Amino acid sequence: MGDERGVTAVRWDSIAERLEQILERVDRVLDRTVPPPAPGWELFDRHIAFRWRRIGMGGTFEPVEHPHLPDLGDLVGIDFALEDLIRNTEQFVAGFSANNVLLWGERGTGKSTCIKGVLRRFAGRGLRLVEVQRDELLTLPAIIGTLRTVPRRFILFCDDLSFGEGEGAYRELKVLLEGGIEARPENILFYATSNRRHLMPERMEENLGGEIHPEEAVSEKLSLADRFGLNLSFYPFDQETYLAIVERYAEKFSLPVEQEQLRREALQWALYKGNRSGRAARQFIDDLAGRLRVAVTREA
Repeated sequence: MGDERGVTAVRWDSIAERLEQILERVDRVLDRTVPPPAPGWELFDRHIAFRWRRIGMGGTFEPVEHPHLPDLGDLVGIDFALEDLIRNTEQFVAGFSANNVLLWGERGTGKSTCIKGVLRRFAGRGLRLVEVQRDELLTLPAIIGTLRTVPRRFILFCDDLSFGEGEGAYRELKVLLEGGIEARPENILFYATSNRRHLMPERMEENLGGEIHPEEAVSEKLSLADRFGLNLSFYPFDQETYLAIVERYAEKFSLPVEQEQLRREALQWALYKGNRSGRAARQFIDDLAGRLRVAVTREA
């Protein structure tokens, strides 16, 4: 009898241990699917930039402790687009009507830098930036539901926005921009960047009679981009604009290099990169600054 009781006790201990492991797994699953409680308003007083992290159909606002806040004065060659973006944001921060903005065009021309620079300029007046990944757009209702009553102005920022065939998240975005039964929050705007003007792929067969009413399929794809009240285009830089950006950065960082050498090496770098863009210019300056400082160190 004693041996049987001992075996039974061991079995129950094993069962209890397995049950505990199962419960721990359930807790981990629930942590990933049940959204945390809404944050207090003080969170948006202490921080100016956030990332939205999806949890189930909700999520949480993760503060960015060291946000990238570029100086808008460093941006060269995009004056018209930048002026419109600043004007629109100024209206929004002042409590007046403003538009959602789509910044589209050539890669590396400063689209996302403009938006982060706008935060730097207006954060002191209550502007906050929330970065939302494209795959998290299905949780936009949860984001809006939380931010609607917060006494701050929010820009929801989605970088490199585009959609493939059959993706449904764009419908949530269309509702936010315009067209849902719920009134659009007055304290939230959506700023997005994209390499595509119309955000969704367009195929040649759509113009070749693949559908009985091809114009309806095309109209569906254009309707999302049309919901952005302000569409700002960024075009490839010509050589002189590219060199002006290089010279602006060289001056800012006080690089000890002759202008002729600077321009020659900058053009070689652009040829190596295969494009003339603001991003290529900054990468060249970073490389040049490093080489110059290494040379100084060796001489010392």
